[in-house]
Amino acid sequence: MRIGTLGAGAIAQAVARHAVRHGHEVVLSNSRGPASLAPLVEDLGALASAASPAEAAAADLVVLAVRWTQIPDAVAGLPRLDGTVVVDATNQFASLPPDPVIADLGDLTGSEYVASLLPGARVVKAFNALFVQYIAPDPRHAAGRQVLFLAGDDADAKRTVRDLTSEFGFAPVDLGTLREGGRLIQLGGPLSALHALKQD
Repeated sequence: MRIGTLGAGAIAQAVARHAVRHGHEVVLSNSRGPASLAPLVEDLGALASAASPAEAAAADLVVLAVRWTQIPDAVAGLPRLDGTVVVDATNQFASLPPDPVIADLGDLTGSEYVASLLPGARVVKAFNALFVQYIAPDPRHAAGRQVLFLAGDDADAKRTVRDLTSEFGFAPVDLGTLREGGRLIQLGGPLSALHALKQD
């Protein structure tokens, strides 16, 4: 699979490392341009490259991993992502700790808002409920596999994300739609920052 990232911070890098470790091609992008990612690409190896956001978004699966306030700029100018699976790893922090403020979206969940900015994309919420220190290492532990909650409105897209993250070693748990499931794992939800293991 060819996996693109919009954003190249800690979460995008963690997913990219899992991907290349399992033989997937990764195309990274950020707001500063491909040249700024040269050291990271070299570190990741031959399966990694850097490109513009539009080029990264042409991948088979796209990981959106930018700060909440950067989302509009990160997706502006992208071509329509008709049918593309987009993993939304964002959290709706209007401002970051130590004085965090959660963006008020009214009745919308964070991923429903993201989906509204990406017409045609098949959005799956995942990775946002875990601190990066639980994403980056091998998710397989002596006591079990790291649980990864996901939600989405497209069953095939969720299956794609489930299969990929299972390959990485996670134990994906489908919580349902972006509305019901997304509400459980977004900031303030009962499953946000719940770092559980599943015994096999």
